[in-house]
Amino acid sequence: MSNERIIEQTIAFVKQTLEDAEGGHDWWHIYRVWQLSKLIAGTENVSLLVVELGALLHDIADSKFNNGDEEKGPLTALHFLNTLDLEESVIEHVVHIIRNISFKGGKELRKFSSPELDVVQDADRLDALGAIGIARTFNYGGFMNRELYNPEIPPNLNMTKEEYKNSTAPTLNHFYEKLLLLKDLMNTITGRQLAKHRHEFIEQFLDEFYAEWNGRI
Repeated sequence: MSNERIIEQTIAFVKQTLEDAEGGHDWWHIYRVWQLSKLIAGTENVSLLVVELGALLHDIADSKFNNGDEEKGPLTALHFLNTLDLEESVIEHVVHIIRNISFKGGKELRKFSSPELDVVQDADRLDALGAIGIARTFNYGGFMNRELYNPEIPPNLNMTKEEYKNSTAPTLNHFYEKLLLLKDLMNTITGRQLAKHRHEFIEQFLDEFYAEWNGRI
């Protein structure tokens, strides 16, 4: 089976699986991460097949929507990958990417490292930044029925992984607890370059948000 055919079958599987997904974690999120991954991969010495499969399958069963089960995603991907004509080393690598890509509060050390994971992780983090990142954050906050902002509930920058997973804080807190931290966590040169612009856009948005919230403009 050609790599092109493998990618086509993977896209079809992802589209079907995520047909009813929350808007910030749907096929179009996957599509954007896939496109960004290919862009970044062009400047890195990586296996493009592993990168593309990792990007396409990285959120196939996000733990946030599966009762916190962090193994459902890797296992769902593994089951699918075993139906394709792939080398075992490729399958294992892609599953490792899925298992280790998540932010998880930003303090947990990765148990696996590879240039391919670096690329896909940067692409996923870029989609949490900029205009798209802002839209996704508020979409998820609305999905979870969270407050937009509450000045009486400050961001918690010292959360454990479990506290991060179970947080019900206002949506704006997430900008400080994750989004604004991502620029300095990028792995690749290209990722850092792209993150800088998107990070600055979020800072501009927050300035505007607080000015409007407090009736200054």
